[in-house]
Amino acid sequence: MKVLMVCLGNICRSPLAEGILRSKVEKAGLHWIVDSAGTSAHNVGCSPHMSSQKIASKNGFDISKHKCRNFVKEDIRYFDKIYVMDDENYNDVKRIAEIFWNETKIDYLMNELFPGKNKIIFDPWYGGEEGFYQVYEMMEKACEALINKLTNNN
Repeated sequence: MKVLMVCLGNICRSPLAEGILRSKVEKAGLHWIVDSAGTSAHNVGCSPHMSSQKIASKNGFDISKHKCRNFVKEDIRYFDKIYVMDDENYNDVKRIAEIFWNETKIDYLMNELFPGKNKIIFDPWYGGEEGFYQVYEMMEKACEALINKLTNNN
């Protein structure tokens, strides 16, 4: 299984979601590829936001070595499942994917908890550290549901 987490800048939400899922995959002894990307080029090559790194560390995993990258249309072909955090991410992935667009591979991460509701994971960039903790809790629950769903179907 190859899973990609996508947000706007690949600096706050998606690297944290990648770290959460990767940690759960390792604990479950699964051999998945987990990555993350952003739909804007503002942060390419940067490390994740310090608050995302801090929360990851407090929860037993390290995302400090991650380098932000752009989502590219070839990601649609490579990854089995691509999770977005909000409506803008969904629309950007669709725009960037162009002819490779495959609706069956793209979903909102929160749909793992609330199927078909397309609930968003807000961008904590503009809030304080508390927003990062709220985002972590949302993603942790969604990633746990994702692991449970995909490992029970195999």
